[in-house]
Amino acid sequence: MVLLVGAAALVVGRFHARPAVAGHTPADPVTASAVQNGVQVTVVVTADTVQATYRPQRPGFHLYSISLPTDGVDGLGIPTRLEVQGGLRATGSPTSDRPVQSLNLPGLSAPLPVYPDGPVAITLPVTRTGSTSAQVVVSYGACSTSTCLFPVRALVIPIRLG
Repeated sequence: MVLLVGAAALVVGRFHARPAVAGHTPADPVTASAVQNGVQVTVVVTADTVQATYRPQRPGFHLYSISLPTDGVDGLGIPTRLEVQGGLRATGSPTSDRPVQSLNLPGLSAPLPVYPDGPVAITLPVTRTGSTSAQVVVSYGACSTSTCLFPVRALVIPIRLG
């Protein structure tokens, strides 16, 4: 199977974070977003969770599952990842809001675990460490039935906690 890397792979990431507001408390949700390589990632941080919604910008594109092995299947695919640093610490494992589907491709030793086409939300239980500066770190790859966009590895989205 030939994979094509679209010109969208050259898109530079953009970040948008909600600024600190007078009266903002640590319990208020904080949002931020980034767009890179054909996927918009919107992050919402609450007192005890981080939820990242990965939204392919073109119809017909899916993301690989959080259960995909780190090195993919036969070297193909990049798992969707959600991690935190700084003022946030993970207290559990990430979960997704979409069912995993098996994508069988000729020549692969095993099926690829992917999400259905469209957006998927990954939720990670967290606790705050006391610092007002945190980073949400995401990795992902978006593909259609004929094209894969350049993968994103360890994209840091800065978060300012109340």
